Amino acid sequence: MSLQTGPDGRARCAWTGMDAEYQRYHDEEWGTPLHGDRALFEKMALEGFQAGLSWITILRKRPRFREVFAGFEPAEVAAFGDDDVARLMADAGIIRNRAKIEATIGNARLVVDMADGELDALLWSFAPMAPHSRPVSFAEVPAVTPESTAMSKELRRRGFRFVGPTTMYALMQSTGMVDDHVVGCWRTT
Repeated sequence: MSLQTGPDGRARCAWTGMDAEYQRYHDEEWGTPLHGDRALFEKMALEGFQAGLSWITILRKRPRFREVFAGFEPAEVAAFGDDDVARLMADAGIIRNRAKIEATIGNARLVVDMADGELDALLWSFAPMAPHSRPVSFAEVPAVTPESTAMSKELRRRGFRFVGPTTMYALMQSTGMVDDHVVGCWRTT
């Protein structure tokens, strides 16, 4: 089943289930073009934290992530030190994974070293030039594409961490670089 009709009568991509937060995310964010270094850094960090977990876990913890990671302002996160890592490791409101926390701080330092708008331009340079045909079912949605693989390779070349090809395809979906709303979803009309 690729579509599910919610209590509001709208047909949505079935991955939302009947969870109100997932439905809101689907309706207002997922597949909507997102720009800006801070906003994209946040998505990159959260997608990295999601690796191996469900997105709903991250979505429910996002307010706390934003609070403890200084609104994902790259310059502020880049200034985090050992005391901040210890503080974050003790915070049950986020995913307490040292490697992911340290990667987020390290990635922020790389973003700070970039020119204003460079992260946005870099990430969007991997968006497919022509829109792809809408998937009819989720079986048609890839986990990795040549573009997400190229994005991952370039980010890793620059020193970014937790930016594997699957994670970067999820980033491409969440930021509207690709639009994988299935045929029949109200967002495709």
